[in-house]
Amino acid sequence: MRKITLPMTKEQLFELQAGEAVQLSGTIYTARDAAHKRLVAIIDKKENLPFDLQDAAVYYAGPCPTKPGRVFGSCGPTTSGRMNAYAPKLFDMGVQCTIGKGPLSREVIDSLVENGAVYFCATGGAGALIAGCVKSAETVAFPDLGAEAVTRLEVENFPAIVGVDAKGNSIVR
Repeated sequence: MRKITLPMTKEQLFELQAGEAVQLSGTIYTARDAAHKRLVAIIDKKENLPFDLQDAAVYYAGPCPTKPGRVFGSCGPTTSGRMNAYAPKLFDMGVQCTIGKGPLSREVIDSLVENGAVYFCATGGAGALIAGCVKSAETVAFPDLGAEAVTRLEVENFPAIVGVDAKGNSIVR
């Protein structure tokens, strides 16, 4: 299993192979469809984004409430297809990887290849396991969205599989 520190270099992105198991450590941002819609609207208006998308890792997820004594609530992946309409624009803005579950549209896969980005798959139903990888969490955008707010997470050994690599090879259909 390859251990990866985020953000990755372009060389590291292109070394990854579809189907490869990885453990991610570093900064990731949670964002679901409501946050994606707002981010794209900000980009379209050419306004300043609330956080830098360059080399960002975006996790398609919204956490459950955090229990006392925990850093973060259970946080499993959301179906990635819900972000298909927004993902290409975020890759164009520099997002280097996304994490979710399920297949992507052809347009999103083409955008991954054009931008040298990667899609990681996280296991649905493993939200409690994933929450244990979160070392710190801070809301950085759209707090009015509640669980769908953008949260910056510092993670350690977050388990994932390369679903679509930077060359377009895919294990998700």
